[in-house]
Amino acid sequence: MHSSPDPYTPYDPDADPYAPHNPESAHYTPYDPDSVPCTPYDHAPPPTPPPPTVTYPWQPPPPPPERRRLPRRPALGNHSDLRILRGAYRRQRRVATTAALGYFCLFLGLSAFAPALMTSTGTGGVPTGLLLALAQLPITWLATALYEHTARRRVDPLADRFRRQAELDARREAAR
Repeated sequence: MHSSPDPYTPYDPDADPYAPHNPESAHYTPYDPDSVPCTPYDHAPPPTPPPPTVTYPWQPPPPPPERRRLPRRPALGNHSDLRILRGAYRRQRRVATTAALGYFCLFLGLSAFAPALMTSTGTGGVPTGLLLALAQLPITWLATALYEHTARRRVDPLADRFRRQAELDARREAAR
């Protein structure tokens, strides 16, 4: 049997500088928490000194600590104004959303629960379902027009009035 030459030398524990030759001479000490010279509180901030005490009755009391005050800002209007504006805007959204989604939900409900009506022929032999589907586009345009109309008629005048009032309040505050 022919063996190939091995490029690696076999492991020699006497030649390994990291292997302990004598286990009794190996220096190993387990962790001992009592031998640690510091405590977890060594890095804590120093305690705050107690407040000064009056040692004599005729001595005046120490001055109170100075309070930092925030700069005064002008009021941006009455909160009830904002509540009114939010309510008008909320009504506007509800009406427009109900108009657009209400028709769409009606169309879906008829498609699911009245298939005979949707498949029946309407004007000119066109199915009723197709006519109702094509009516969705004008209904969406009407909902958009209703949204713009109520915005111009109810919400925008309120917003303009509150904006003018805020500008007037800001000018009055600047004049002081």
